[in-house]
Amino acid sequence: MEYIIQFKGDVGFKLTLDPTVWIFDDRKLDLEKYFTEDRIERDEMEEYKRGMGEHWSREIMEGATVPPTLNSEKKYKKQEKQEMLTGTFGILFKPFIENAEPYKTAETVVFETADGDFSFPLEASKELVLKFSHEGKPLREDGPVHVLLPDGSNLGNPITNVSAIRVE
Repeated sequence: MEYIIQFKGDVGFKLTLDPTVWIFDDRKLDLEKYFTEDRIERDEMEEYKRGMGEHWSREIMEGATVPPTLNSEKKYKKQEKQEMLTGTFGILFKPFIENAEPYKTAETVVFETADGDFSFPLEASKELVLKFSHEGKPLREDGPVHVLLPDGSNLGNPITNVSAIRVE
């Protein structure tokens, strides 16, 4: 089975996706919580600016703070590693389709699978979730990714065996 997914079709950049490395991506989503918790849309740049402003104000008022101890960092890293080894993760499709830069004439994203093609309108496809890990293991049997709808309604019956992504 091939673990690489090719982007092709009406895009400015033909991408090659390797889901086996997404476990280290900061954009990964914990799917055990993602579809059950309320999500709040956030602007990352605005959040960054607000955080830097708060940090700057705190530094002026209180002075510099001592960084966390080495023990607390080790404890956090150990917990994070355990979550990676046992968690079920996915990633939003949006950054990949945006990086491929679909042509202005493109309207549809097609997931080519062993079971046939599955089409989505281009804008709606940005909300899809690509599941790449189940209980800490890559999706070897019917992967490399499962395509999940934004509301998680197809969790029990996802789109599997994705071999390519075509933009039309």
